[in-house]
Amino acid sequence: MIKVLRAAAWIGAATWVGLVVARGRFWDSHADGLSLPEPGDPTPDVHAVVPARNEADVIARTLGSLLAQDYAGRFAVTLVDDRSDDDTGAVARDTIERHGAHGRARVIEGRPRPDGWTGKVWALAEGVASARAHGAHPTYWWFSDADVEHDPDTLTRLVATATSRNRALVSQMVALHCASPLEQLLIPAFVFFFRMLYPFAWANDDNHTTAAAAGGCVLLTNDALDRIGGIERIKGELIDDCALAAAVKHDAGGLWLGLATRSRSVRPYASFETIWSMVARTAYTQLRYSPLLLAGTVAGMLLLYYVPVAATFAGLRRCRAHLAIPGLISWGVMALAYVPTLKLYRVKPAFALALPLAAGLYTAMTIDSARRHLLGAGGTWKGRTFTPNA
Repeated sequence: MIKVLRAAAWIGAATWVGLVVARGRFWDSHADGLSLPEPGDPTPDVHAVVPARNEADVIARTLGSLLAQDYAGRFAVTLVDDRSDDDTGAVARDTIERHGAHGRARVIEGRPRPDGWTGKVWALAEGVASARAHGAHPTYWWFSDADVEHDPDTLTRLVATATSRNRALVSQMVALHCASPLEQLLIPAFVFFFRMLYPFAWANDDNHTTAAAAGGCVLLTNDALDRIGGIERIKGELIDDCALAAAVKHDAGGLWLGLATRSRSVRPYASFETIWSMVARTAYTQLRYSPLLLAGTVAGMLLLYYVPVAATFAGLRRCRAHLAIPGLISWGVMALAYVPTLKLYRVKPAFALALPLAAGLYTAMTIDSARRHLLGAGGTWKGRTFTPNA
């Protein structure tokens, strides 16, 4: 057993070194890399679509940040009240009234979701269709989640990035809420794992097949939307942002994806169950509903995150350096790679040592995601269930 653990520990150590060196600098956590505008830059028309379901407690703040954008071009907003059970629509209308924005912002009531559509994607489609029906012909669409607050120069910088770098889609992974000890354990780890799965440098490289976006903040050219066949192209996707990025990169142009602190989610994760459900909703979808990929993922997570800890403590307890050393190498490289993400979220670097614990919890969430999908409840979110065909 010790020989097996030692071999696994050395394989894990070599794998961690290889990941850090060769996997698209996924550990690099530089943020707010949007371009700054230059004098004379174009200011094309932009129309924002905000899908909102049960967001009454935050929508005044987030919609207000959209209405306060310091953008020199023409800019309008359509908020889709996606059949909320609270006062989302009323609060949004009051916010528009307080900002004197009747001429450039509207709230529409979402219609019942048709079969085959996920909730958020249907709301986006409703918003685009309504805007066009009311005469909007923007150069860019800005899809912004209802819980995301933006600094006033966000739109200007999104457009500057798209135009100066000739990108069909520009997206930011907004700063997620990270204040409680539970959030500090799990939220930076979520961002770290996402960037391991989708290295941003690869997504932004036109010659690489990796495609990714972060749905909280997406700027998309109208031409690209038309070329991929409209929002309907991704109508049944649970991981809609990455599906949109893949469609755009394949058919319509280049991507740019970065981290942000100047755009941020203002909704806290109130409980462990909230985070668990968020991950379990889509984790098995990411694995293409494959039991084989699930087994491989669990094995990989054990190799990368459990084996280093087991080898370190077993080696120290038994005074066997040949066992402890590869465990310490793996754990050390893992922690060092994770520290930049913790600094981005202003979490103490000591939390890097707890990454194996977070990884274990996310592995359990992934297994539970498979269980939920097999029971037909994998896509449950905000009181609605959508389970696509595997």
